[in-house]
Amino acid sequence: MFRSTDKNSGYLFCNTELRDIIASQKNMMKEEINQLDVNQLLNASQSDLIDYLVSKYSIEPPVLQREAWSASEQEVQIDVRHDRNRYISDRGRAVLIPGQRIVVEVPVSGDIELFHAQPSSFTSAPPRALLKGSALFLSFDIPHDSTETNVRHETERTLNDIEKYLSWIRNDLNGFKQTLSSEAERTIAARRERILANQGRVASLGIPLKVRSDAPRTYVAPNVRRKVVPTLPAVKSIAYEPEPTLDMDNYEHILSVMQNMAHVMERSPSAFQSMGEEDLRQHFLVQLNGQFEGMATGETFNVNGKTDILLRANGKNVFIGECKFWKGPKHYRETIDQLLGYTAWRDTKTAILVFNRGTAMSTVMAGIHAATISHSNYKKKVTWNHESGFRYVFHHAGDQNREFLLTVIVFDVP
Repeated sequence: MFRSTDKNSGYLFCNTELRDIIASQKNMMKEEINQLDVNQLLNASQSDLIDYLVSKYSIEPPVLQREAWSASEQEVQIDVRHDRNRYISDRGRAVLIPGQRIVVEVPVSGDIELFHAQPSSFTSAPPRALLKGSALFLSFDIPHDSTETNVRHETERTLNDIEKYLSWIRNDLNGFKQTLSSEAERTIAARRERILANQGRVASLGIPLKVRSDAPRTYVAPNVRRKVVPTLPAVKSIAYEPEPTLDMDNYEHILSVMQNMAHVMERSPSAFQSMGEEDLRQHFLVQLNGQFEGMATGETFNVNGKTDILLRANGKNVFIGECKFWKGPKHYRETIDQLLGYTAWRDTKTAILVFNRGTAMSTVMAGIHAATISHSNYKKKVTWNHESGFRYVFHHAGDQNREFLLTVIVFDVP
């Protein structure tokens, strides 16, 4: 028995380099970002825009559907001139004898073109197979007098070699997908910065800006092979209005000050055990105002309502903190609704500090997460490494593109 050498078959995973395909996808993504309509780029939710780009330009690795394989057979005339176990006087011409051809078909999902791509890890002897449509074919020619008939063993060996290459491709593509989001974020931020700088220079002229009548309003992006292309986030066709924001470094610093204060409470139970929410809140305000300058910069922390800790800029709330005792999921959801009433500004950063007295921490954490993701304004969970906290993205009522960040931290207090 020997493998057939059909002229249409060849070695897999060696026609092009996977890194070149990855680089091409990144370049096309950057090109689309730099060609997006200005108001589309500025008004759209950045997280939704990044999700759209990652979905569009990530690459799905092929997967062998081995459970759906099948085999077919037919009688053929087999050329045995290259069989060294036979005496053949003239190997320069075909020597045909009766035999059987068995073809094993294995369906494939994902981008079949990646069977031609070489991953960063590879061997000097890549596997061979024939690719047609959305399936991979292994063909075996068996002369009628052959004693070697273990086609199953040979098939398994070849498929295992192919699976090894596919695992290397998956590793490369997983790394690519992880960097694609940050690449998109950097490219979007760079173009937003250029656009806003340009607008600022034009605004400083004090001269009305003429809008070109022939300016393009839409952009049709190139398709990615064998993928359903996602749609851009829908935005209102209005001019973008810059809004004050709290950068992430200051946001994380505010949270660290609040967490340090909560740890003081945990370590000094007798001093805080009789305090309610409003009294506890005052201790956070003292610590925060000790870290940030006062009214001269517009960054003074203050109280508005019963339990809010607010940081305001240009008359708008850019940070809102809530201190609440855990009284069950319903009370916690009401706290989220309260935050929604204060976060009318884009990119507001928020936090809820949950004080727990007597309830198992696992019960509180599970209740918070379940209540949060079931909220009608919830968009997604954000990766944030904290042993007793979560981070989420929410949108404002009626506008998916106006988002705020919510960080929830739980503390056991006396």
